[in-house]
Amino acid sequence: MSEAGPSFAVVTLGCKVNQVDGAAAAASLRACGLVETSPEDADVVVVNTCTVTGEADRKARKVVRRFARAGVPVVVTGCLVSVDPAAVSALGESVVAEPDRSLVATRALEALGREADPAAPSAPGAAVHAGTRAMVKVEDGCDCRCAYCIVPTARGVPRSVPLGEVVAGVERLVADGTPEVVLTGVNLGRYDDAGSDLAALVTAVAATGVRRVRLSSIEVAHLTQRLLESLACVPGVCRHLHVPLQSGSDAVLSAMGRPYDAATFERAIAAARDALPGLAVTTDVIAGLPGETLADLDATVALCERVGFAKTHVFPYSERPGTAAASMAGAVAPGERHRRAALLREVGERLRAAYLAGRIGGDADVLVERVEDGYALGTSEDYLKVRMPARESRPGDVVRVRLSGSQGTFALGEW
Repeated sequence: MSEAGPSFAVVTLGCKVNQVDGAAAAASLRACGLVETSPEDADVVVVNTCTVTGEADRKARKVVRRFARAGVPVVVTGCLVSVDPAAVSALGESVVAEPDRSLVATRALEALGREADPAAPSAPGAAVHAGTRAMVKVEDGCDCRCAYCIVPTARGVPRSVPLGEVVAGVERLVADGTPEVVLTGVNLGRYDDAGSDLAALVTAVAATGVRRVRLSSIEVAHLTQRLLESLACVPGVCRHLHVPLQSGSDAVLSAMGRPYDAATFERAIAAARDALPGLAVTTDVIAGLPGETLADLDATVALCERVGFAKTHVFPYSERPGTAAASMAGAVAPGERHRRAALLREVGERLRAAYLAGRIGGDADVLVERVEDGYALGTSEDYLKVRMPARESRPGDVVRVRLSGSQGTFALGEW
């Protein structure tokens, strides 16, 4: 225990929504008087788990066991606990499984022999990174029931944060000097507060005066004309959308339970680019779902090349007990799944390089995130990582640069 009092650490696995949940737990513990430190030095560790795949489960269990073996109290929350709290509790004598994220701070204090202060301020619903970008959770839950996904069981049905509460939170962030907010949700396009949809939310958030507004991820079915018109008209909306594809094969999309086919996806992206000139589109792809053939893989490669994604996140399929896909016939051997994923990553890297090459010579507004060794590193509106001479820039500044080249995964900028 440090001289300043009991210490804690929060280890978060998984998605941006989990990162916001982890930040809220940390804020609650700080409000109760605990000191945040590294996981290795903490008196109590909170592990915020992911359970989206079997591999995510294995990683979560490994992290919990590591801290439990060290003898410190470990409070485990998040999606894995929501699905199987008994299995999590069995990972060690010092492990406490708490499915209710709002009670994490209470459980951590109990593990330290302390009581929570009922007057302590509630945690904010945002995760702020280095004073530059804040992820604001506006929605939780999903009812899509894709064949490979356990999230609806872990997170429940869609629920939205009231629009007024979101706006008030963003206003506080703006007052603190945060230049960019990222609206996050498990199924962001399902945002609905008494008839106020995502388009209305984006408009209201932009009206706070925040410099930039970004959407974390949105399903292709939710790229409605109304939303696209709002994104095009509202100042400060980043020209970047992350739209999960998962597969370019109609047969695989049907087996996945995805509510679109390849042609529908392409039409929606084309409409988005018409409405938002200069739009960068990034995506997710799964390789090796049971029943996927080499022809299906070829269809995915071809669609990725036609769309020209700026970045592609590729995942080899991982069985998740409790999902429909876990009992599907036609399992693809693990080694073959990884081979197909590697191929798709190669395609994604080639497309990323092509997108970057197409931006050379153009201008970019870059949010500076850190300054080191005379260079500033940051992110452009279209989600490029940019490296440029620092000059007088500081984290949180938004600067205009000319993109002059590339170095690895970075674009190079000149003032």
